[in-house]
Amino acid sequence: MKGVKTQVVIGKALNLPFYVKATLIFIGLFALLAMLYIGKGIIVPLLFAIIIAIVLHPVVDFFVRRKINRVLAILITLILAFSLIAAFGAFLFSQASRFSSSWPVLVDKFTGIFNQTITWASGYFDIDSQKIHDWITNTKDELINTSSNAIGQTLLTVGSGIVVLFLIPVYIFMLLYYQPLLLEFIRRLFATDHQSEVKEVVTQTKSVIQRYLIGLVIEAVIVAVLDSTALLILGIDYAILLGIIGALLNVIPYIGGVVAVALPMMIAVATKSTAWYAVYVLAAYYFIQLIDNHYIVPYIVASKVKINALIAILVVLAGNALWGIPGMFLSIPLLAVVKLVFDHIGPLKPWGFLLGDTMPSIITIEPILKKIKKKAK
Repeated sequence: MKGVKTQVVIGKALNLPFYVKATLIFIGLFALLAMLYIGKGIIVPLLFAIIIAIVLHPVVDFFVRRKINRVLAILITLILAFSLIAAFGAFLFSQASRFSSSWPVLVDKFTGIFNQTITWASGYFDIDSQKIHDWITNTKDELINTSSNAIGQTLLTVGSGIVVLFLIPVYIFMLLYYQPLLLEFIRRLFATDHQSEVKEVVTQTKSVIQRYLIGLVIEAVIVAVLDSTALLILGIDYAILLGIIGALLNVIPYIGGVVAVALPMMIAVATKSTAWYAVYVLAAYYFIQLIDNHYIVPYIVASKVKINALIAILVVLAGNALWGIPGMFLSIPLLAVVKLVFDHIGPLKPWGFLLGDTMPSIITIEPILKKIKKKAK
């Protein structure tokens, strides 16, 4: 009897008012965000390692099925993956070096365009052009000083990033090696009555996440080829570098697309004899975005993972505020993982629906009024 009474008391104690529950949720959310921000030096590399491990897991399974030792299969997979990444990085670095060597020429051309624009604006709006030139000179000096400080900070960041870069392969190896242990740990967290259901949810979520992340990689490659081809046809300088940057930024929804098209448009204005080339670049990128949104994303990226624009923008901005640029790249894959988990757990399905872009049918009051009038007659 005492046990029954204790359960009833606990049940009543947990039946809290809505405002108390909401307060507890906000406090817990604030504490979670604070921990994520404080531990970003550990969490961000670990998250990148988890994403890469999920993508590489099918390759490891392929070698294991060929009767290769699991440790050796993981090592072969890591060597192949990081060889590709190193080759891509070397190519990107060579393109960036070529771009940096031409940077002073681009700055001079931009300065000439600015001077022409100032002359036109001062005559059209009746503003003293000397004041505008003085303001631009002061702003330029401040920008140079700020850039010098930023370069020093960037070198420190790169130095610490190199240390972290050596840790990521270790993380990936451990995650791939201990994958059965981690899955068994997740299964044992739940009661024995739900073991089969938990196993099914974990298996489905893992497979969908793999398809989604691999789809993102394929999408980035296709968009990079399309962007680079379009810029090469238009004769824009540094076409391959700009195409790759555009594909990487395309992972960041909406915001990344704007930055991706702005860069080649600026290069077109600075290097071409007419500004119409910038318009051609805008038209080409818009056409590529249509192809990406209507064909690449629905058929190559997992179609089950659809996130509405409002949530996507908010999460990207939150990721930037929390972890900087790495947070912007991690935000959408993490949100997709969260949505997949929500979609597979009954009580959390409404939250998964909120994150998605499936619009419910709008119920209007007119049909209801017509039925009431018919009954009245």
